[in-house]
Amino acid sequence: MAIHPTAIVDKAASLGDVEIGPYAIVGPDVTLKDGVVVDSHAVVYGPTTIGEGCHIHAFACLGGDPQDRRYEGERTSLEIGSHNIFREYVTVSRGTATGAGVTRIADHNLFMAHAHVGHDGDVGSHCVLANSVALAGHVVVEDHAVLGGLSGVHQNGRIGRYAMLGAGGMAAQDVPPFTIAQGDRARLYGLNIIGLRRGGMPDSEIQALRLAYRDLFGKGVPLRIAVDRVRETQQDSESVGIILDFIEASRRGVCRASGPDAGGD
Repeated sequence: MAIHPTAIVDKAASLGDVEIGPYAIVGPDVTLKDGVVVDSHAVVYGPTTIGEGCHIHAFACLGGDPQDRRYEGERTSLEIGSHNIFREYVTVSRGTATGAGVTRIADHNLFMAHAHVGHDGDVGSHCVLANSVALAGHVVVEDHAVLGGLSGVHQNGRIGRYAMLGAGGMAAQDVPPFTIAQGDRARLYGLNIIGLRRGGMPDSEIQALRLAYRDLFGKGVPLRIAVDRVRETQQDSESVGIILDFIEASRRGVCRASGPDAGGD
C-alpha cells in the first residue's frame, strides 16, 4: 500500500493494497480493492465499492450525490467492478432512493476524459465511453457498447450490446444491439459489422442479423409487425433473438432507421 502524505483518507474507508496519490480524497464508506490506483486530486465519496485493478485518474469524482432534485440525502451507493479506467474529470453519481438506489458499473470499461454516468445507471463490461459522453439517470449500457465523443443518452435510455453511438449522437430512444446509430436525434445506419467481427461473431450470425435488420428497419413495415415476422422466420439465430427481445422490452421505443432503404452494413 502506498498513500501520499497529502492525501486525505477517512478512517472508515476500507483499503486493500492500493495506491493513493497527492491531494486525493477517499471518504467514509468507501471500499477500494487490491490494485486500485487513485491519482492526484481524484475524489471518491461513499458509499462506494471499487473492484480490483481500477485506475482513477486526476480530478475524477466517483460516488458523488445524484444530480436529482428529489434527492434528500438518502443512503444510496455506487458499485464498480474490476479493471475499469476512469480518465481525467470523469464523474459517476450514486443511485437515488426513488430509483434503483445504486449505480452499477461492471468490468473492463474505459471512461475517457469528462465522461459522466448519471444516477441509477447500469453499465456492462468492455464498454468504451469516449470524451464527454453524458449518460442521464437510469441509463443502461450493455456489454461491448461504444459511445463516441460528445454523445448523450436520454434518461431511461438503453444502448444494446455491441451497439455504437456515433460521435455527437443524441439517443432520445433506445439503440438496439449490434447496430450503429448517429445524429440528433439519433437514427440507425446499419449493423456494427466491424465491432461484431472483432468480437468473434460467426459469419452465419452476422448474415442472419443482416436479414433481420433489413426486415425490421428497411421495408417500411410497422415495427411490431416486423418483429413478429422475423421471430417466425429466424428462430434459429440467437443474435436475432437478442435484438427482438430488446425491441419488445423497450419503454422509450427504438431509434428509427435513417431511411426506408437502409441496408445492413
